Amino acid sequence: MTDTEKLRYARNLLLTLHKSLIDFERAGYENVHGKLNAGQFLNVLLEDENFAWLRKFSMLIVEIDEMFDLKDGISDEMVSSNLRKIGELVGMQDEDEFFRAKYRNALQADPEIAGTQAQLQGLLS
Repeated sequence: MTDTEKLRYARNLLLTLHKSLIDFERAGYENVHGKLNAGQFLNVLLEDENFAWLRKFSMLIVEIDEMFDLKDGISDEMVSSNLRKIGELVGMQDEDEFFRAKYRNALQADPEIAGTQAQLQGLLS
């Protein structure tokens, strides 16, 4: 598998992980605040600071998607950089303690999230 193929696969796993994390956070939020429709939840997701930590995932996914959409092609350095960023993110190397605490909690509470993270880490190692 080339690094570009690895990045595409890692991006898809990262998207799956992001969705699982959103679902996990939504369930906790709705447990406290009651059921939300899709529009209400989108507003909470975008505006509530308790969901801000998830933006690290969404921003990286967008960055990777934009890289793959470049008309001039992509360099090996760009691919390597994004693979490294994914590794740092799922390896909780971020200095943001709130991010690490929220992510660690989700990993410990949800086997699906832990499994997807393990797949990503295995792919990147």
